[in-house]
Amino acid sequence: MSDKNYLPWWRLDNAAKIFPSTSSAHDSKVFRFFCELKEDVDPAALQAALDKTMEMFPIYRCVLRRGWFWYYLEESPLPALTRPDELPPCFPIYPSPQRSLLFRVLHYRRRISLEIYHVLSDGAGALDFLRVLVYEYLCIRHPEDELSVNRVPVLGISDWQKETDSFQKYYEKPARRLASSPPAYQIPGNRLPKNQLSILEGSIPVKELLACARARGVTITELLTAVLLCSIYEGMSVRSRKRPVVVTVPVNLRNYFPSFSSRNFFAIIHVSYDFSRSDASLEAVLAEVKREFQERLAVDKLKAHVDSLCALEHNLPIRIVPLPVKDLVLRAANRIAAQAATVSFSNVGKLTMPEGFEKYIRQFGVLTCAGCLQACSVSFGDDFVITFASPYRSRETERVFFQELSRLGLAVTLTTNMNEEDDENAVL
Repeated sequence: MSDKNYLPWWRLDNAAKIFPSTSSAHDSKVFRFFCELKEDVDPAALQAALDKTMEMFPIYRCVLRRGWFWYYLEESPLPALTRPDELPPCFPIYPSPQRSLLFRVLHYRRRISLEIYHVLSDGAGALDFLRVLVYEYLCIRHPEDELSVNRVPVLGISDWQKETDSFQKYYEKPARRLASSPPAYQIPGNRLPKNQLSILEGSIPVKELLACARARGVTITELLTAVLLCSIYEGMSVRSRKRPVVVTVPVNLRNYFPSFSSRNFFAIIHVSYDFSRSDASLEAVLAEVKREFQERLAVDKLKAHVDSLCALEHNLPIRIVPLPVKDLVLRAANRIAAQAATVSFSNVGKLTMPEGFEKYIRQFGVLTCAGCLQACSVSFGDDFVITFASPYRSRETERVFFQELSRLGLAVTLTTNMNEEDDENAVL
């Protein structure tokens, strides 16, 4: 006889295990994707779209629970409700006084925003959810166009495939452990009050940016990483240049190992440059960045990285350590890891929607909250959107970054949250 009180549950994937222990008001581990439409959002239609989307992503109907040895996800009867976008961006979802689902769907004027606690998913998985949500919303909002004829590809993926822990699928016992990274340069500055972020969003024509990268024989991600390194160098004192500038770059492992999982499946690579020993010109930085990307994105290097991370949770002494002790150890490890990075840059890449939907959508964007300066980018149609989210009052690095792009001949349109009543726009 079945137990009516039984609720399905899931172990946290390898990448998710550190997030509950290290979440805080200053580093909520929450990221946001948004879709800006060409018309105001209808809240009722959005709620109906969310109801339909939830049917296709059962794991999103879960809460975070504490076990004796690990955190885990448990299915919950809590309803998924849309709400006006009134909290600061990437406001903490966990810890919370009340147990809640691990994501939010928000609306403000023409924007639909999806905020997700990183325990639940990474950017690629969250993007699948948002694409289905926007698909369902526009089908409901504009039934006369029969948009549902052209389906989002993710609708054909089974629940089992979406819920798979791909880290465990590809894990093998590693031959060696990865070497630790030396301390990196840390951007100084006064912090904003907790739960607040300074956001600067730049939009660039995709064709211009692609042509600029191809002219230099690099990818868009490599070009922007090099420009970011040079922008940070501009603000460094002479004494601080003895430490390398390190950009952490999340890598979507689905591009290297077949997976349809809507959960976390990513790795972090470190791209560094030592300005005290090398030429500070963009050309020199680009050459080193290109070399490091090619080396670190080799499949065997990524596989070794995944195996090394998964080996920790398969270690018997670590597995039997009580959760409160694990929390302390993971917090300490997180502080050490933070010292090895200067800034983070995540390029989600090109986002597409089925034919007929683009006429209702202006752009997509992404931002994330963390303890250091974060840059995220995504392209849709003719727009490539780069969003900086910073816990610091100063925007000097971001200002120099967009000025450098402008000097390369790119047209940059900026939007900022400096004025909460009305967006400030500028064209460089």
